[in-house]
Amino acid sequence: MANQEWKNKTVVTEFILLDFGNGPELDCLLFLMFLSVYILTITGSTFIIVLVVVNQHLHTPMYFFLGNLACLEICYSSNILPRMLLSYLGGDRSISVNGCFTQYYFFGCLAAAECYLLAVMSYDRYLAVCQPLHYPTRMNPELCLQLATTSWVSGFLSNSILTLLITNLDFCGPNEIDHFFCDSLPMLKLSCSDTRVVGLLTSVVAGGGCLTFSSYLYIILTVLRIPSAHGRKKAFSTCSSHLIVVILFYWSILAVYVLPHHNTQVSPNKIFSVFYTILTPLVNPLIYSLRNKEVKEALRKHISKLLPLCSVKRKRVIILSEFQTQLQGV
Repeated sequence: MANQEWKNKTVVTEFILLDFGNGPELDCLLFLMFLSVYILTITGSTFIIVLVVVNQHLHTPMYFFLGNLACLEICYSSNILPRMLLSYLGGDRSISVNGCFTQYYFFGCLAAAECYLLAVMSYDRYLAVCQPLHYPTRMNPELCLQLATTSWVSGFLSNSILTLLITNLDFCGPNEIDHFFCDSLPMLKLSCSDTRVVGLLTSVVAGGGCLTFSSYLYIILTVLRIPSAHGRKKAFSTCSSHLIVVILFYWSILAVYVLPHHNTQVSPNKIFSVFYTILTPLVNPLIYSLRNKEVKEALRKHISKLLPLCSVKRKRVIILSEFQTQLQGV
């Protein structure tokens, strides 16, 4: 009874995000670095979305899912980086409990939706490589829309349950979150309630990765059965970019949730979290644009269309300036 009264008197109203344990002298450097990352991420993902929408040759299931992934990356980064940038500018690391729950809610929803979407994309590549004759009929536009919608809705529904359970936990101090954003594991460490159910559900939500890796296992086995080296290379090239994205995303998540807690100034979990929350959204557009021939070809065509327009505008400017010079001479 006394313990219950103590908990009621020490209700936490705000959390302090310890970030990377950096001092004020590094805030300016970190601000410039993460601001650059945020601008490049938004620019790259927007570029992918625009390119997929305006180019008719990219209106295929693979690029439809890629556009959804780029949209997810924009939302994903915008949920974490602006709050970090503001804290570096003002030096205020505090965040209200409700604000922390809100940030975690959207982070968890988007992360779960990305897991499901990557699983859908792996299924798309599985059909393209393992069942190419049935691919056009099975992966039709209606199914693509249903799979993408299911990924988004499932992500938000699954994490809504987790967020509801976390908000019902008791937080009775301390209030310092050893992280740079509000994530579930650092918050659970501060709770004085039983968190085993929340931990179990977190593992269930992350189970989408099993389908992703099982799809690629079938893909790899199918590619290895192709007799010619040229055929194996061509088949693997259709899914190599997506496989790189999956590896970057999942290995960092597994590292965060498998590694034990470290009492060091900068926990390895924070470093691995940077990979899947900040660096992965940054490099995804680069991977898909630099390693994909269709994306590069579409970009080349649009640039070739823009160059004549630019040259015409330059000629008009030159003619106009010459005409103005002649008028001044008169």
